[in-house]
Amino acid sequence: MKIRIAIVEDEKNYNNALKKVIDYQDDMRVVAQFFDGREALQQLADLSPDVVMMDIQLQDMLGIEIIEKLKQQMPSTQFIMCTSFEDEEKIFNSLKAGAMGYLVKGESMDKILSSIRDAYNGGAPMSFSIARKVLRHFERKLPEIQGFNELTEREKEILELLSQGLLYKEIADKKFISIDTVKKHVGNIYRKLHVNNKVEAINKFNHFKN
Repeated sequence: MKIRIAIVEDEKNYNNALKKVIDYQDDMRVVAQFFDGREALQQLADLSPDVVMMDIQLQDMLGIEIIEKLKQQMPSTQFIMCTSFEDEEKIFNSLKAGAMGYLVKGESMDKILSSIRDAYNGGAPMSFSIARKVLRHFERKLPEIQGFNELTEREKEILELLSQGLLYKEIADKKFISIDTVKKHVGNIYRKLHVNNKVEAINKFNHFKN
């Protein structure tokens, strides 16, 4: 069975070049080409392609907006961003919206074809420069994540209750422990998360949850 692909790209020459190369493959075919976002938004869900090659900066809207609006209706479709933008904000907004891959225009057609196959099979294909930025981003977050993972289950429960606005006495009553025990747990939470007060602890907790 062939991989069904839709291309959303307002640069006509690039759109047509992608179609030509994809249709030449034995295992894939282009089921639709869109040259603006509005038409893609109206028709993509009904087509339900396996993979969508999505430009970020379309003339009438951002490709990220299209993914945000359609992803829930198209849970089995994999979106690959194919764009000239390499700034972190667009990369992470794309990934948060639900894109599975991020390719920079200028990649070889072989890389694009292998990325389509990877995404179809559950992979997350990225251009090398993009993958490096993603890794750097998570390296910066790593100390915080490690701190959170050091918390015991009881400490996580207490932090959750703190974030809900409960006082030490209310937490003690709810968990059937003494106020001193709650304070001891809170002290351990502060130490492990490298924070100095409840507000910082709750902010970090909300960051981890999101």
